[in-house]
Amino acid sequence: MTKEIEEKILSLKGKFPKVKTAILPAFHILYQESGYLDPEGMEKISELLEIPLMEVYEVASFYTYFPSEKTGKYIIRVCDNLSCLLSGAEKLIGYLEEKLKIKVGQMTPDGLFTLSTVECLGSCGTAPVMMVNEDYYENLTREKIDQILEKLSKK
Repeated sequence: MTKEIEEKILSLKGKFPKVKTAILPAFHILYQESGYLDPEGMEKISELLEIPLMEVYEVASFYTYFPSEKTGKYIIRVCDNLSCLLSGAEKLIGYLEEKLKIKVGQMTPDGLFTLSTVECLGSCGTAPVMMVNEDYYENLTREKIDQILEKLSKK
């Protein structure tokens, strides 16, 4: 972790009435820096914010947005909640696994894609839905997935 990142995290201490509230913003800083929450980074957050390491880990385990391992350039999060499953998400997850030649929880060998599922993306009316990094893709079909993957592969 660079000195600049440490300073950004330290600056969070005075911004919130309770220092524990700074854990999520600190995660965002670490995530932007490294692409995941590595154990060393979480230890540093604990140290800088003077919060017990267990509390930092508790927050990290609750939020699936922050991966704990290195991920691909594009993190594909497919909603597997009931609305999406009833709209065909399970078949689309299988299609993504086949297309990317990986299973949920894995990263493609070229480091481009990581495939995961999430409990809910809050877009039940446009199911099935997935999120790639910060972008939502709704009313998914195999054809739409092909177009999305092709576009992302060219970036």
